[in-house]
Amino acid sequence: MLTSLSIKNYALIDTLHVDFNDGLSIITGETGAGKSILLGGLSLILGKRADLNSLKDTAQKCIIEAVFNISDYKLKSIFKAEDLDYEPQTIIRREILPSGKSRAFVNDSPVNLSSLQVLGARLIDIHSQHQTLELTSNEFQFQVIDALAKHEDVLQNYKETLKAYKILQKELKELLTFQAEAIKEHDYNSFLLNELVEANLVDGELETLEEEYETLNNIEGIKEKLEEAHHLLSDEEVGALSTLTALKNAFQKLSGYSSKYEDLFNRINSSLIEMDDIFNEVNTLQDNLEIDPDRLQTVDSKLKILHNLMQKHVAINISELIKIKNELEEKVLVTENLEDTIQKKQLEIDSKISELNTISKAINKKRTEVIPNLKEQLENILVGLGMPNAQFKIEMNYSDTFFANGKDELLFLFSANKGGHFNELKKAASGGELSRIMLAIKSVLSKYIKLPTIMFDEIDTGVSGEISNKMGDIMLQMSKTMQVFSITHLPQIAAKGHSHFKVYKEDVNNATQTNLIKLNHDERIVEIAQMLGGLEMSSSAIAHAKELLN
Repeated sequence: MLTSLSIKNYALIDTLHVDFNDGLSIITGETGAGKSILLGGLSLILGKRADLNSLKDTAQKCIIEAVFNISDYKLKSIFKAEDLDYEPQTIIRREILPSGKSRAFVNDSPVNLSSLQVLGARLIDIHSQHQTLELTSNEFQFQVIDALAKHEDVLQNYKETLKAYKILQKELKELLTFQAEAIKEHDYNSFLLNELVEANLVDGELETLEEEYETLNNIEGIKEKLEEAHHLLSDEEVGALSTLTALKNAFQKLSGYSSKYEDLFNRINSSLIEMDDIFNEVNTLQDNLEIDPDRLQTVDSKLKILHNLMQKHVAINISELIKIKNELEEKVLVTENLEDTIQKKQLEIDSKISELNTISKAINKKRTEVIPNLKEQLENILVGLGMPNAQFKIEMNYSDTFFANGKDELLFLFSANKGGHFNELKKAASGGELSRIMLAIKSVLSKYIKLPTIMFDEIDTGVSGEISNKMGDIMLQMSKTMQVFSITHLPQIAAKGHSHFKVYKEDVNNATQTNLIKLNHDERIVEIAQMLGGLEMSSSAIAHAKELLN
């Protein structure tokens, strides 16, 4: 519900602030007084693109601010989707700067126009004779039928299931594409994998093999040096062990004379123990050293295999080769198991298709049930709106296609004349007839769902007094459950409002300004009397105005 509107420096408006109530609000004024300016300003709040020509004073910025009470509108999901802070009392502000730039804010948070348009569409519905094309769209016609069917939860379930179904379809398509490519690579990947598997890779093995190769390949030289070492250690005359033993014996005798000699004795003894251990280690190395040409060939062959594999796969060590082997195993395994995965995915899709068919049949059944009720209500309302021969033919066909809102194809046909041919609304109804049909539909909708604030912009143009009276009754009935505005030239409608606002022009400091004021009861009598009889009000016009207001 729109609770207030403030406009500054827009078109012919210098400064304007007005508060609105719920129920039916009437806006009247002479032709050219500025009602379109008011609507233009409101359209900016709803996300219309700004125009620098809209500035009254091009040196100042234009500010338009509207306050909405949205606590009953169930809009939290919209705010969340658009990443906006939800407030039950929401303020929308548009600013047009002298530079031509435009800014928009929702609850003081900057927003882009697309977000503002999404939110604005849920807050105010501005309707005029020239804006009835929505009525001819299949999407809107489904919304009307679904509102009467009251199966929002079922529709939401269908949409979520359809979304899941489309995701599964996409995944299946990707699997099939992957399978086609994988089959091409499968043989080559299997060959590469077999090479790596046969190499029997062990992390760290390369360094061990290279060390063993160096030993086996240089065994004669190693053997010679070990024998030399054995001699240097064990020779009876000049061997290190004999020398150290003699040195130990010499200092053993000296150790009793001083602690200094004792320390040296202990160090010599430790060295002798270490040297003896080295001697034993040299003996062990000599005993284990064997010339083995077969083992050398085996190690050499394995090293060549590993180096070739590393070069082939651009790997710097065995660890990387093992990683590549694991990746190849996964690719080969995935390819070999892909058919099972595809079959499982197809079963999931089949299950979703079954779900969608069940839900869509329930949707179709409910829609089919409410169509006669919708048809009857619309035709009854149109009788009172001067269309006694108006008839609808609403056909629902259950198709094989999953649409965004079910599997139904809708044919919404209309005939304005008795014995006339049924045709699509846009072909069978004139502009004035479409306006009355839209009013009838919005009237029916207001009984079933919470509609946004609706503003009828001279929807009553070209209709007679009696029909306008009925139009007014419909708007008044609608205003019991929603906020309704009617911009009108007809006194029969103007008299039905709970609130009455007048748009007027005045000259201030040699400049024309547009203003909007709320009329009290006496001012309403004068305004309606002028609508009845012109500026020269007669006593009968005033009496008639009072009668209409009563």
